[in-house]
Amino acid sequence: MFFYRITNDMRITVRPYFLAEQSEPEQGRFVFVYRVRIENVGERTAQLLRRHWHIHDPVGGDIVVDGEGVVGQQPVLAPGDVHEYESFCVLQSASGHMDGFYHFRRTDNSDFDAEIPRFDLSASAAQA
Repeated sequence: MFFYRITNDMRITVRPYFLAEQSEPEQGRFVFVYRVRIENVGERTAQLLRRHWHIHDPVGGDIVVDGEGVVGQQPVLAPGDVHEYESFCVLQSASGHMDGFYHFRRTDNSDFDAEIPRFDLSASAAQA
């Protein structure tokens, strides 16, 4: 299953996966991977500068992650360009969800945010 949203001419698509082989449910450790595709569907070039994530874990509590770029990169996306990456999170619960936004700057120095769609993390759905 995948989730996507288009805001400010950026299409953000996320596909989450449960990693059973890396998880230890009896220890309250559930590992999820998510693959992100960022596509510039507009007519202006923009650079991804920052990320802001909300991670909801019903057992471990909510976490906010804020930082520069994505996996050490601040990609520049011309019209039609795509940037893809993979990351992960560890929850204490078998289910939760994530959402947030990426902060971009266009070549004219105007800034904007592109929303990351809310996506569900579910160990049971992944095994079904």
